Amino acid sequence: MLRLMEDNKRKERKVNKFNSEKYDKPDTEKTEQAEQEESGSNGKRIAFLVIAIVVLVAALAYIGFYIYNNFAAEQETTAPPETTTAATTEPDILPAEIDFYSLQSQNSDIYAWIRIADTEVDYPIVQSPESDEFYLKHSAYDKSWLASGAIYTEGVNSLDFSDPITVVYGHNGYKETMFTTLHKFEDKDFFDSHPYFYIYLPQRRLTLQVISAFKYDDRHIMNAFNFYDADNLAAFQGEILSPSSPVRNVRESLDTEINGDSKIVVLSTCITNQKSNRYLVCGVIVKDEKTN
Repeated sequence: MLRLMEDNKRKERKVNKFNSEKYDKPDTEKTEQAEQEESGSNGKRIAFLVIAIVVLVAALAYIGFYIYNNFAAEQETTAPPETTTAATTEPDILPAEIDFYSLQSQNSDIYAWIRIADTEVDYPIVQSPESDEFYLKHSAYDKSWLASGAIYTEGVNSLDFSDPITVVYGHNGYKETMFTTLHKFEDKDFFDSHPYFYIYLPQRRLTLQVISAFKYDDRHIMNAFNFYDADNLAAFQGEILSPSSPVRNVRESLDTEINGDSKIVVLSTCITNQKSNRYLVCGVIVKDEKTN
């Protein structure tokens, strides 16, 4: 009997031990699993935090770069140096308004000046003898790097505006600088009330009448047309006189006839958030006057 009781106790201890191992082991596994899950969750949070910090730093850098570029572009808006040349008494010669001697002593690539009333367009025009793209990102005054670039023409155009078509380029989007305010011509009242703009050269002032202002595609105009071919020239002049774009303003009456002898200047700039389009303001030379 005593032996039987001892056997039962041994069996009971084995059962208890088995039950203890059975239920204790999963608790340990659950704890390890929870720790692993928590560790993984912490890792994800750290990774997310790192990504957020990187994005924030990049955003701040972009904002800072944007602010700096706008500031630099505004500093480029400089009044032209006044000429010191004595006024002539000849009635057909106008007093000079731009001191090209001073400008060209800073940068010999400056060859003209453009001015449009009631806009911020009042800048030197440059042309690089080495690279057509140089002044996309360089200052007209000292050739230093500048995101807003300069107002410039390409080497395919002459420096005296004697070509049938001359294209003058300038950036849009750096606050009110460069060619951003050309977009004022989208307003019909502004277009109608501002029929002329001026280009100055050494001892010359050109008066240009605005023919039209309209949205165009992003083709390189000087490469897309051969303007010394009569048909090519007529086709582009036809687009200027009657643009196919719905975004357009056109002057109904001009001071001169548009023909094969016309000298047209196209001012070209970008359109915000429309990489495949350009905004063109097109003027024809109606007066070429001598200055001091």
